[in-house]
Amino acid sequence: YQPEDQLYLLEDLGDKTLIDFLTRDHQRVFNQDVIRVYKQTLSDLIRIQFLGIKGLDTSVCYPRAEFDEQSVLWDLNYFKHYFLKFAKVKFDEQFLEDDFRKFARFLAQVPRDYFLYRDFQSRNIMLHNDALYYIDYQGGRRGALQYDVASLLFESKTFLPFEAREELLAHYVGELEKEFKVPPEEFLRYYPGFLLIRLLQAMGAYGFRGLHENKPLFLESIPGALKNLEYILGHYSLGIELPELTTALKLLGSDPFLNSIGSKHETFTLRIKSFSFKSGIPFDESLNGGGFVFDCRSLPNPGRFDEYKEMTGKDAPVIAFLEEKPEVSEYLNHVFALADNAIHDYRARGHANMMISFGCTGGRHRSVYCAEQLYAHVRHTLGVDAVCSHLNLMDNM
Repeated sequence: YQPEDQLYLLEDLGDKTLIDFLTRDHQRVFNQDVIRVYKQTLSDLIRIQFLGIKGLDTSVCYPRAEFDEQSVLWDLNYFKHYFLKFAKVKFDEQFLEDDFRKFARFLAQVPRDYFLYRDFQSRNIMLHNDALYYIDYQGGRRGALQYDVASLLFESKTFLPFEAREELLAHYVGELEKEFKVPPEEFLRYYPGFLLIRLLQAMGAYGFRGLHENKPLFLESIPGALKNLEYILGHYSLGIELPELTTALKLLGSDPFLNSIGSKHETFTLRIKSFSFKSGIPFDESLNGGGFVFDCRSLPNPGRFDEYKEMTGKDAPVIAFLEEKPEVSEYLNHVFALADNAIHDYRARGHANMMISFGCTGGRHRSVYCAEQLYAHVRHTLGVDAVCSHLNLMDNM
């Protein structure tokens, strides 16, 4: 960068990242070449951490000059709001906040005299002409040594064998002691805590970008993150008691829905759902992203009549009410036509999943009725394997 000449030089590093190096023919490959590259990456990281901080004006680092107690609390609350709550895990709000503050104070004890990359992961490491390059460090600031090591070794999408992670950790710790005289026990005492905070921050991103925004790249990372979480809780001692957080994390690890996200199915399955627009459009757990969302709010509403208010679209009087309305049958005929064509096409192209959702104001009458009608239609006329669920009723099928 030469501001006096108004020049800014860029180098084309190609398009091969460390995650690409790990992937051959759409499969993860792990061998001695991978170990070699990772060890070189960790050796480079040590130099980045110690030399990268020299002369750095951390007052202009965004959003904070260092990864401190406040930064930890931000990451923990990001995880709480965008993963725990989205996953509907039950916890005591006050007890969890108590654990958060205790955890943040614990990690704040660690020296923060080093450059913290903040996003040190395989997609930000480029391989070009047999050399390694490091990009996307705009979140860098002053921080502890442990964070970036945890970020690289416990990245959810690389699926490194756990024994290899321990080997790589031993390499880093050995180099750290040899080059900069940092005792291994000093580093390792707080390493498990940074493993956890980094993982929870990442899971917050997976929740926001995946569970909330339904972006496949982030959703696909969730099962791997849960496996990492299970390993951390089972193999490391955090050095601090966090009872409410630990209970919530164990509930996450055993959640069958979260563990099955993105899994493949050999047969075609149609998922039919009813919902209330007040609660938002349902999440597509198959990651297929295909199908329809039909708005039933233009149909006559049984919920406006006292005799139907406590009933649902599965009750005979409500069904009779809606079947008497010609606009309802016309509406469903259009739905059936669209659904039939799409289902035929999806099955012909080998897709495993499709989702069709019906929404109304309360998610109890019109949407439930329409979902049930489509469920009966596709099973009777197409012989499709279908699952019908009603998100605003207690008696989900």
